[in-house]
Amino acid sequence: MKSFKFLIPALSLLVVACHTNNKPDHTETPKVVDNKYALAYQLDDKIVAANADTSKQISFGGATDPSVSPDGNKLAYTVSDSLGNRSVWIADMLSKSQTKLNVKNKNYYRAMWSPSGDRVAFSIFNKKSVWKVGVIKVDNSGYVMLDSTSVLNFYAPAWKNENQLIAQDLQKLYTFDLTGKIVGAVNIVDLIGKNFSIASSNTFFYSKDGKKLIFNAGNQDILAGLTGPAEAVYVLDMATKKVKRISPDGVTVPSLFVTANDKIVYSGMEKPFTTSKIYATDLEGRDIKVVVDKGNNPSAN
Repeated sequence: MKSFKFLIPALSLLVVACHTNNKPDHTETPKVVDNKYALAYQLDDKIVAANADTSKQISFGGATDPSVSPDGNKLAYTVSDSLGNRSVWIADMLSKSQTKLNVKNKNYYRAMWSPSGDRVAFSIFNKKSVWKVGVIKVDNSGYVMLDSTSVLNFYAPAWKNENQLIAQDLQKLYTFDLTGKIVGAVNIVDLIGKNFSIASSNTFFYSKDGKKLIFNAGNQDILAGLTGPAEAVYVLDMATKKVKRISPDGVTVPSLFVTANDKIVYSGMEKPFTTSKIYATDLEGRDIKVVVDKGNNPSAN
């Protein structure tokens, strides 16, 4: 097994995870070319990043919100200090260096890579105590806060394409350009109907061709033993306006990620709702696979 360790500021490094060959038959290894990091996720109080065949893994505590870059060479994550401040850092897996994003703010978290990997977006609390979206280049230049002056809260940002982002405020789904200007807004109910509940953590993603909208949302399922509303993954066909559920019945889905190549990865729990697994599927919900038997809050490439 090849492995490496690197020091993370403000983090306590844990042992490097090991690959074993006694995984359950239903577990599928995430695939990516060139033996780079393909998947990152939260595991209890640590984050884990793994390569294609899981022979190379790193895990460390003191961080949350892992996000693996499109090329598999970098990992973004959130660090919280003893005062409750949060910041985003980027670790370079090749040089083993770590850099804090150059954002003069005490509360920004949950990085999302642009499709090219040139920028990251994140949630940030502005001076008026309103949630906004920040964007910065990976070289720490060009920082901008989207729609910085309005009183609107924006949650769960994601990239629509290389030049636009989306975020929601529980009622509307907004589209932004890279200057920070709102270039589109639509009522979520008009998009997906009235049978869903939207929380600030629910994320929307556009497919690569822009013809489908993938999201997780609360539904009306009654799952015995589950505290709070059940959630599932859905795909909206923008042309037909039809919404299709693609996560299984009996599984609640609190966290969703869609790659630039339309791979859907999500964490889900089933009865007795004590352990979260990570699943992968395509836009049609075909051939759902368990890629990690214990973990949540995934990202992939």
